[in-house]
Amino acid sequence: MISEVISTKELPKMDPVFGQLSFDDHEQIVFCQDKDTGLKAIIGIHNTVLGPALGGTRMWTYNSEWDALNDVLRLSRGMTFKSAITGLNLGGGKAVIIGDAKTQKTPALMKRFGEFVHSLGGKYITAEDVGMETADMDLVRDVTPYVTGISESRGGAGNPSPITAYGVFMGMKAAAKHQFGSDVLEDKKVLVQGIGHVGETLVEHLTNEGAKVVISDINEERLQAISVKYGASIFRGKDLYEADMDIYAPCALGATINDESIAKLKARVIAGAANNQLANEVRHGAMLKDKGIAYAPDFLINAGGIINVYAELEGYGKKEIIQKTENIYNTTLEIFAHAAKNNCTTHQSALSIAQSRIEARKSSKNS
Repeated sequence: MISEVISTKELPKMDPVFGQLSFDDHEQIVFCQDKDTGLKAIIGIHNTVLGPALGGTRMWTYNSEWDALNDVLRLSRGMTFKSAITGLNLGGGKAVIIGDAKTQKTPALMKRFGEFVHSLGGKYITAEDVGMETADMDLVRDVTPYVTGISESRGGAGNPSPITAYGVFMGMKAAAKHQFGSDVLEDKKVLVQGIGHVGETLVEHLTNEGAKVVISDINEERLQAISVKYGASIFRGKDLYEADMDIYAPCALGATINDESIAKLKARVIAGAANNQLANEVRHGAMLKDKGIAYAPDFLINAGGIINVYAELEGYGKKEIIQKTENIYNTTLEIFAHAAKNNCTTHQSALSIAQSRIEARKSSKNS
């Protein structure tokens, strides 16, 4: 019998998971793989002090598995603070499936993913995110009860995107109130970057209020369709961040607020649906503060979606969903007031309030 020994010198040296910059005392990281369906997924559970970790599943073609890991770490952490700042008894979690949602997503793959979710026994509850549809959540529901955002015909709250967009709209109006003295967005120049489900509904709200809406997206066909539908202008300049605008609404992927973009931005308000908009929370939050740009923290104003799916767990209806989402307006104003009083960034303000709620619950459990 011949045994083969592989020298450790032949193995590439990689940073451990615990050494990732985005690792922030996460409770659990689950790597999921299934050869038959081609599933490669990562589930990140950041914190469950307030309740089970709830967060959507994103399917994306990442440049590397390390990029996917970094994304799920950042997103799951954001979900913890999103639930905490919104007053929901939920923890933070997220999942990513590595692959092209248009060509590689199959019913078998979604059900296999659902089985991995089920194996966690309710510690993580999934929902819809980028690359996912309500129909996909219905497939997951076939194999596990630990999923929200299923179709209304199956007793769910349906697609959370419209409620997410409404919460962003409320947060934007509050930020405008703080910055301009009025929450009326009529004639305000608003650039919406990313016009997926959430972005389109935000464009609709802005158009109805009389804002001057400019849209940007990598999908030219969708740009044309949304422009015709709502009368929005299409951004055709060379550099989006140098555009003449009052409000910048990032609604695509994160990290668009960075050294380069902040230096160019003419907008006086940033309020959008994208997660993790600040490439570096501390540095870029401070740069926005120094430049006098009112930043509505993303994990607060895009919380409408989680409010919507939380309704499935708590059993409340559309009226209460709308009321809780509209309250994002008041919370956003409170964050701006708290930040001014404590001479800190709005991101730091929102984070400290969310962390205080988590620490209070932790103390009550330990007492």
